[in-house]
Amino acid sequence: MQCHHYDAGRCRSCTLLEVAHPTQVADKERHVRSLLDPVVGPVLGPAAGDLAWLPPVVGAEAGFRNKAKMVVTGTAEAPLLGILDARTAPGGPVQGVDLTDCPLYPAPLQAAFGPLAELITRARLQPYDLTPTRGRVTPKDAARRGELKNLLVTLSPDGELMVRLVLRSQEPVARVRKHLPWLRAALPTLAVLSVNLQPEHKAVLEGDTEIVLTERQTLPMRMDGVTLHLRPQSFFQTNTEVAAALYRQAREWVEEAAPASLWDLYCGVGGFALHCAAPGREVTGIEISAEAVASALTTRDELAAASPDGAAAMAGVRFAAGDATAFALDPSAVPEMVVVNPPRRGIGPDLARWLEASGVRHVLYSSCNAATLARDLAEMPSLRPVRGRLLDMFPHSRHYEVLTLLERA
Repeated sequence: MQCHHYDAGRCRSCTLLEVAHPTQVADKERHVRSLLDPVVGPVLGPAAGDLAWLPPVVGAEAGFRNKAKMVVTGTAEAPLLGILDARTAPGGPVQGVDLTDCPLYPAPLQAAFGPLAELITRARLQPYDLTPTRGRVTPKDAARRGELKNLLVTLSPDGELMVRLVLRSQEPVARVRKHLPWLRAALPTLAVLSVNLQPEHKAVLEGDTEIVLTERQTLPMRMDGVTLHLRPQSFFQTNTEVAAALYRQAREWVEEAAPASLWDLYCGVGGFALHCAAPGREVTGIEISAEAVASALTTRDELAAASPDGAAAMAGVRFAAGDATAFALDPSAVPEMVVVNPPRRGIGPDLARWLEASGVRHVLYSSCNAATLARDLAEMPSLRPVRGRLLDMFPHSRHYEVLTLLERA
């Protein structure tokens, strides 16, 4: 992938851009195996040496990101959408780098930035001023003037957009609402517009309060017959093509295991649970985010109403908001299979030891951090890895997703 921002030194976020993409993927495969092999063999024993690696899932090198997280700098009259310039002189005014033409973004996402920049001007949304007052460029030392901090835009597979304006206060909301009809005309693909309030002066991307300004509150993400509904604060993988492959692989392995009952812990908007639901199967999704659970319930109900087959598959599906570990440690019954998709910190020793002692026959572990995956596997010696697959979810970086199927010995 060619990037003039990288070549000019303005943005070095894609740390592996000078490495050929096939080499990036091969290096990631070597990395995950170097972390898991010491656990699979010496720790779990010789019988665990049968871990079969499927060929990696590789998507597009460019235009694959479905979400843009843009810091807003400049002025209301001339807003700049992108990142903070790391070359800013100490003690000087904070500068931004315009990344509206970043090659990671597909064309429909890039095309949205022009109308959104004009909305900022029309609604007089003054960018939050990060100019330091004591010689350091940190939010803590910012001048603390202005309102608009970040612009978050998500693109669906059907070309629709969810736009979120992260503001310091509610003061500009009426002006944004006033210009919503204009934005709809200028940006016909707009599905959801919301304001997120982040009043704190620290490096936090968004706050807890969300004000949805459109009638529609969810963005449909259509994937292989399952349309996942995203609310503004719902998490979704940034690479739609590879995420779809992740769910397809999970469904294939779950169907082979054919569990009568399944838990999806850290379920998010229900991607694994809803793809793996089947008639006669009890599926329970647990997620700490109430917004994500609401999204999952919307999708479940929509699938159930779509057809008799959908109704049969969704009959045993339920979702609840709560802590995944707390839910597992106080079960009313133990399922035959558990899917875990934790954040980078992994599932942790408490949940890993519970899974080890639980009698669960299969665990499907989706990890974005192979180091914590290896640590968690060491706590579950009776659950032996039998299949693994690397998914290149984040090209041009050292990050990746790995899906591992564990089977009780």
